[in-house]
Amino acid sequence: MTIRIYVPKDACAIACGADEVAEAIAAAALASGQPIEIVRNGSRGMLWLEPMIEVVTDQGRIAYGPVDAGDVEGLFAAGFLTGGDHALRIGKPEEHPFLAKQTRLTFARCGIIDPASFEDYRAHGGYRGLERALTLGPAGIIEEVKTSGLRGRGGAGFPTAIKWKTVADAKGDQKYIVCNADEGDSGTFADRMIMEGDPFELIEGMTIAGIAVGATKGYVYTRSEYPHAIWAMEKAVEVARANGMLGANIAGSPYSFDMEVRMGAGAYVCGEETALLDSLEGKRGTVRAKPPLPAHKGLFQKPTVINNVLSLTAVPHILADGGQFYADFGMGRSRGTMPIQIAGNVKFGGLFETAFGITLGELINDIGGGTATGKPVKAAQVGGPLGAYVPTWQFDLPFDYEAFAAKDALIGHGGIVVFDESSDLAKMARFAMEFCSVESCGKCTPCRIGSTRGVELMDRIIAGERVEANLVTLTDLCQTMKLGSLCALGGFTPYPVLSALNHFPEDFGAPPRVVLEAAE
Repeated sequence: MTIRIYVPKDACAIACGADEVAEAIAAAALASGQPIEIVRNGSRGMLWLEPMIEVVTDQGRIAYGPVDAGDVEGLFAAGFLTGGDHALRIGKPEEHPFLAKQTRLTFARCGIIDPASFEDYRAHGGYRGLERALTLGPAGIIEEVKTSGLRGRGGAGFPTAIKWKTVADAKGDQKYIVCNADEGDSGTFADRMIMEGDPFELIEGMTIAGIAVGATKGYVYTRSEYPHAIWAMEKAVEVARANGMLGANIAGSPYSFDMEVRMGAGAYVCGEETALLDSLEGKRGTVRAKPPLPAHKGLFQKPTVINNVLSLTAVPHILADGGQFYADFGMGRSRGTMPIQIAGNVKFGGLFETAFGITLGELINDIGGGTATGKPVKAAQVGGPLGAYVPTWQFDLPFDYEAFAAKDALIGHGGIVVFDESSDLAKMARFAMEFCSVESCGKCTPCRIGSTRGVELMDRIIAGERVEANLVTLTDLCQTMKLGSLCALGGFTPYPVLSALNHFPEDFGAPPRVVLEAAE
């Protein structure tokens, strides 16, 4: 009997030696005469256990990890092909506390299926959303997305249905769907994991969006740093097209939609939608002034929907199970689930998908297990390099767009980077300014010049030069950047700087802050 073994082909797993593990398993099986089938799946998201391999047994799939190539001989000796006991044995992955506590919708198949197999995708519920979308038609699709309360998962939190309706109503002989997969925020990896582990889900979501707004062409714009994701997406596009799910008359319907993958050069500013469009058109990636909005004049000046990976991959589930089903998760205006990425100085880093409303403290201390160093947590930066530093006395903050905004913080793409008490947040604030100066497209003065002056001010403050006066100037500069920048790169850079200054003034050579918020 042939035994099936899953070895992740996720970039994180490969970086930890998954390719070598797969080779060692194949060699050991050959030597023992045991026929096996190795499936290169995506990651389940428990990244501290990678490479985590799974073997299909009579009891279900049994996981072992983290596995090194040198462990394989011992695993075979322990009978892991039948789920045998071993120090690395995890058991059934779905019963692991990290996974059992999650509400997986977007990531329901990730790590479970063969990402290159169209049949495997269909067998696990794939294309149910598209099938229902074809019966609803464009207006019905948009109404279902409206009912779901889905908002953009790229950072701004703009209602998806409004964007789609705007493009649907716009006049144009050609319309486009553009997927912003330019995942450049520190501590984020959800887009990459989906593209590597469940690429057909993104294809299905983009196809539904195309039908909804009348677009016949789509582009996935991703980073040069994501070669594995690019390969997986291009392979899936070919397979979907060969199976009649891309191209003319999708699934025998009157609708047509096709797509391709484009690779950017790694500029952070091209995560901003209009700079992305310029790059996609073959130009230097610089921010466009708005209006006109991309929904009216976007790619090649045609009406364009721009959504990120997590927004588009939520759509198949919304259509398959109904908008109200999705809306029943979450809190306030933040509906559905959010794939949260836990990284930095944390014990259990990985991908945790759950409904909006879980607190930051639960995510870091309960789910993430606190710091990897064992030292007390000092702060967490949420929302990438332009996100605010949230201090521990605000860890009761629920993961919700409005709750974070009320504290001058951002959810962004859902990335959390944890810092322990040894971190110097003045130096981290300086990094934010330096990052902005390096990554600025240079089109507007507050971002281009302000960030450069900000680095100079931070250097003086850290050196102890006229600290009080320079802190006043820095605060004034941040307000200018926040209010005067053309896009969010310059506009959000003040968030990490001001949050570090307000919550941890002692790192800047100023008197320590008296914490009163805990009692509020």
